Amino acid sequence: MGDGAPILEIKGITKQFGKLLAVNNVSLDIVDGEFFTIVGPSGSGKTTLLRMLAGLEKPSGGDVVLRGNVVNDVPANKRPTCMVFQSLALFNHRTVGQNIEFSLKMRGVSRAERKVRAMELMKTVRLPEDYYAKGVTKCSGGERQRVALARALASDPDIMFFDEPLSAIDYQLRKHLEVELKDLHRETGKTFMYITHSLEEAMVMSDRIGIMQAGHLIQVGTPDEIYSRPLNKFVSEFMGEVNTLGVKRSADGKFECAELSAQLAGPAQAGNSDTGYLVIRPESMRFLSDPSEADNHVKGSLFNEYAMGSRVQYHVRAGGYMLVVEKLREQAYQGKIDDDVIIGWDVKDSVLVSD
Repeated sequence: MGDGAPILEIKGITKQFGKLLAVNNVSLDIVDGEFFTIVGPSGSGKTTLLRMLAGLEKPSGGDVVLRGNVVNDVPANKRPTCMVFQSLALFNHRTVGQNIEFSLKMRGVSRAERKVRAMELMKTVRLPEDYYAKGVTKCSGGERQRVALARALASDPDIMFFDEPLSAIDYQLRKHLEVELKDLHRETGKTFMYITHSLEEAMVMSDRIGIMQAGHLIQVGTPDEIYSRPLNKFVSEFMGEVNTLGVKRSADGKFECAELSAQLAGPAQAGNSDTGYLVIRPESMRFLSDPSEADNHVKGSLFNEYAMGSRVQYHVRAGGYMLVVEKLREQAYQGKIDDDVIIGWDVKDSVLVSD
């Protein structure tokens, strides 16, 4: 990342469509050179926010400040930014080279110079040189993705905005392109602002992540902070599979979990609420041979197991819950389906969250 100066300041930005408040008073600073990802479900306002930052929508309230200047009324094509869309929006009747050179041609750059720049960019995004004259419709999904990236980089933008560019791509290629995007970010040193509904995608690539819910930016932090200290139940469950236990604090400071008929030790209470949720990651759960081996234990029955390459995931039925335990293959549970098991976790591996 850069020197810590914000390149983009979002100040109380709001967007209203009729009665719908799509983005509600969002404020955020993006650091120069940062890879920042906004994550949220459909309808959370993330695309509308990104469109305002890119100049494709005008805010109903608040300011977008780019390098110290308010740019609310500056149209997209007059900003030093560019957008990579989910649809990629490539020119299908043109070659790879013509697509990449489009913004340079618009600016009157000479043909020879355009070609030199296009070749440099093709190298950056790992496209073979002989693709220069190839029709873009003859390219695979992953190659088209790279053409769109090279075209975006051609105008040498200060900030690149990405609107779910990998969502239509199959899983294997997506994993590969996530790594390539992170490498490209490092190579170019540009500021990337990315949106996705996949927290997994965000975790792989981002310096920081912002979580949006119903128009609000509800938590911002590093991938590690969001993973280990989610602000509420919504964020914790957005992180993928977690164990979320509804609890009520009893007089002795322990937590009653009605559906497990158990008293549990939890982390020190933040705030004054007597009810909440204990969140425990699957990898923090373990099989016990004796209840004393962990701060908390639960008895249950092994319902199923799933091989996931280097890891094995187990589903354990306990009271009204199906709890998820995940282990490295070397530490796999040595037993069989329907075994009575004891699983447990330590207080330090749990987080107490509100609704």
